Amino acid sequence: MNNIVKEELQKALSYAFLLLKYRLRSEAEMRSRLKKKKLPDDIIEAAVGFLKDKDFINDRNFARLWLESRIRRSSGLRKIRQELKLKGIREELIKETVGALEDYDEESVVLTLAKKRLALLKGVAVEKRRQRLYGWLLRRGFSLDTVIEVLNKVT
Repeated sequence: MNNIVKEELQKALSYAFLLLKYRLRSEAEMRSRLKKKKLPDDIIEAAVGFLKDKDFINDRNFARLWLESRIRRSSGLRKIRQELKLKGIREELIKETVGALEDYDEESVVLTLAKKRLALLKGVAVEKRRQRLYGWLLRRGFSLDTVIEVLNKVT
């Protein structure tokens, strides 16, 4: 390897580690961010290869940790799947990650959120309150069936 290639690779890795300092990245995200730096494709491939070999980027771990963090923030599985897809995670890996999720009862999560949200909407007319709650829960990524079922229970 000549010095110019080594310098470019070092530049790519430095930038990659800077990104990883803030949060984990998927392989696709890392490639995209390195491309934005206008680095040559062979340097990007070498940097991503190094990061994968040393387990600094690992899509399986990324997907699992992303799922866990979003569940803690009370996001719905539909939204989490969409986010993972946008992060460049393969569909099979998304299905595998979400399928491995244990002890997740979407209905109870939606019910808890709906009750809290209803308390904030006390002075609003019943139908308007129902519409707002419906839209809010759907935007959080919960399934339509679950949202409607919970709305029928709480309103």
